[in-house]
Amino acid sequence: MWKRDEGVRPTSGQPPAAPQPSAPITTAGTPALRPDSGHHLEKDIVNIGKSVVIKGELNGSEDLTIEGHVEGTIQLRDHVLTIGPNGRIKAQVFAKSVIVLGEVTGNVTASDKVDIRDNGSVDGDIISPRVAIAEGAHFRGSVDMQRKPGQGTPKADIKAAAPQQPAGPQPQGVPPVQRVGA
Repeated sequence: MWKRDEGVRPTSGQPPAAPQPSAPITTAGTPALRPDSGHHLEKDIVNIGKSVVIKGELNGSEDLTIEGHVEGTIQLRDHVLTIGPNGRIKAQVFAKSVIVLGEVTGNVTASDKVDIRDNGSVDGDIISPRVAIAEGAHFRGSVDMQRKPGQGTPKADIKAAAPQQPAGPQPQGVPPVQRVGA
């Protein structure tokens, strides 16, 4: 038989408080981190449902998942943009990281990575230091995998860029090649 712990019994005449859920639920259906739970950051993820249509400029400062239609410009410079399997985007996209499961028509610029997953589609140019295109994905455009500022040329490229001296002995009777103005 179960017996109530005497240490839990309230000392005042008030009933005990209702139990709190372990983590609050955000509108996206994912648990958010509570400030009192010992975690340092609260992570919000916002969903745009598949019946939602947005035309114009979309700016944000949190991670975003789009299942609907967006036309215009999307700017999430320090956050992750996920285009879900039902997402249809006709926009210029600027984000930290872009994950494509649906369709994007327009240029995509990411400061970290662009990931086109299986059945994802991008028609436009990609600018990002890292790009992943899964087998079964569609891509039409160009890719510019620019380096971040401060990243130098790799050592292998430096060796290849250095002027090479002819190897081996020079044939007799032929003067060595001299560079003018060097």
